[in-house]
Amino acid sequence: MAKRVRVVRMSVEQPLWRALTAYRILTMLYAILLAVFGRDKYERPWVAIAFLTVMALWTLATLPKVAGAVACTKRFLGTDLALALAGILLTPLADFQAQHMDGPTLPSIWTAGSVLAFAIKGGWRWAAFASTFVAAANLVERAEPSRDTLHNVLLVWVASIAIGYVVEVARASERTLARALEIEAATRERERLARDIHDSVLQVLAMVQRRGTAIGGEAAELGRMAGEQEVALRTLVSSGLVPPTRVSEDAAMGAVVRTVETDDDEPGETDLRALLAPHAGSRVSFAEPGAPVLLAPAAAMELAAAVSAALDNVRVHAGESALAWILVEDWPDEVIVTVRDDGPGIPEGRLAQAEGEGRLGVALSIRGRLRELGGTADLISVPGQGTEVELKVPKVSRGKAGSVR
Repeated sequence: MAKRVRVVRMSVEQPLWRALTAYRILTMLYAILLAVFGRDKYERPWVAIAFLTVMALWTLATLPKVAGAVACTKRFLGTDLALALAGILLTPLADFQAQHMDGPTLPSIWTAGSVLAFAIKGGWRWAAFASTFVAAANLVERAEPSRDTLHNVLLVWVASIAIGYVVEVARASERTLARALEIEAATRERERLARDIHDSVLQVLAMVQRRGTAIGGEAAELGRMAGEQEVALRTLVSSGLVPPTRVSEDAAMGAVVRTVETDDDEPGETDLRALLAPHAGSRVSFAEPGAPVLLAPAAAMELAAAVSAALDNVRVHAGESALAWILVEDWPDEVIVTVRDDGPGIPEGRLAQAEGEGRLGVALSIRGRLRELGGTADLISVPGQGTEVELKVPKVSRGKAGSVR
């Protein structure tokens, strides 16, 4: 079965960069419009024209620099801040009355874009550094700073630090999310491998142990060794730890990377009846609907494997002579498969004990598979009255939304 790995990138920080890009463009246009409508007040209009021309060209040329954290370098931030400070300090040169009035500076609110770039790039400390320089430049530009000037300076300083702090919290959250996704992926892969091992290697080792003990002689020694390996392997499967992994560099830069495996070579749907029909025999009765029971190929294969695991449990625990029945029900929103036997049943607490001993047939081969499909697995057993396993799979997979009881 071919697998295609699709990389999903999730970032809380990236929308902030897009917002900053839009902010810089809009505030550039706003500063130009202010200068156009207030051109009569400039004693030296050529100073305003020269600065705004440089600011506009710089803003448009450096749009790629504010597209993400990697492109936004320290050199760019320093140059951008220097341009903003120069615009503030050049305002009295273009407008003599600017030092004594509360009119806008040449860059106007475009200056806040430089401070915000510091905040998004480096957090609240960088924001405090940049906003302090902007505050000092505004106070110098106003020979007699008014209350409104002090309020505006304080607002920019506090707002930029707050945004920088939010960015730091968002980055920490993304790193935690990236780690959680890696642990989840490792756990899911370990469970899948454990199911495969249980359905193949462990059952073979158990069979070798039983047959070797029954034959005796050298075969008994071989059976004993197989039994030891079975116990060791069960312990490894049931107690394996999720290995520590390194959070990707993309996550550290504001993007949580998650790989998603999808099937490339199994289009369409599969008739579940065709996968379950081979189980029918002299001791296994199979009841099916008259119409095809269609599921996604992966879901059908996993459900069929869970049914096989349930029948293996019947043979192992109820004996070769036990009878079993498979009933398939096709409902509009889900498929239900019931496996029932006439064995001695399962004593209360036996499943928990078996799971503790590393015998994970029900926990992984049945419940684990159904959990992956977003379905449920209900096991009902009364001592002396057999066991019934009801497997429910939604026709539209809900993934982790499903519950397993």
